[in-house]
Amino acid sequence: MSPLLPDHYRQILLGLGEDPEREGLLDTPKRAAKAMQYLCHGYAQSVDEIVNGALFASDNDEMVIVKNIELYSLCEHHMLPFIGKAHVAYIPTGKVLGLSKIARIVDMFARRLQIQENLTKQIAEAIQGVTDAAGVAVVIEAQHMCMMMRGVEKQNSSMNTSVMLGAFRQSASTRQEFLQLISRGN
Repeated sequence: MSPLLPDHYRQILLGLGEDPEREGLLDTPKRAAKAMQYLCHGYAQSVDEIVNGALFASDNDEMVIVKNIELYSLCEHHMLPFIGKAHVAYIPTGKVLGLSKIARIVDMFARRLQIQENLTKQIAEAIQGVTDAAGVAVVIEAQHMCMMMRGVEKQNSSMNTSVMLGAFRQSASTRQEFLQLISRGN
């Protein structure tokens, strides 16, 4: 951790009118810096490191779906959390990706300062790049603290984004099958 990071949090506390020397805040700059590094550890990861060769030969050419992958991210505009779930599908063409790797790819991109629209696209493009799938679909549903805690303060609002690549974009029936399957049992 950069030695400057805790000092920056100390400056923020001073700017808010707080006393960083009071008992409850003595270690806050160090803890906040450590928390921010953890929340943004996706910058230190790459898709290649995460996949780590976990691609397996398969003659399956039917849709593979992993749904309800929880995600936690920080919006790049206010650095406030957005929390939700991702649904990811792909249609294999000779190889399948290790199951946990899909969730790890979601986490890697979520653990960066983001907007949900870009996060959805980054996940889809990474899965496509790794698997060379016939199609990839990603839907993210999330609640944004920047809308809930400040600004318009809408507690029950959520945002849905989707990216459809290949067969999911070209075929309405493939897209519809995916959307029906992710809506079951949510």
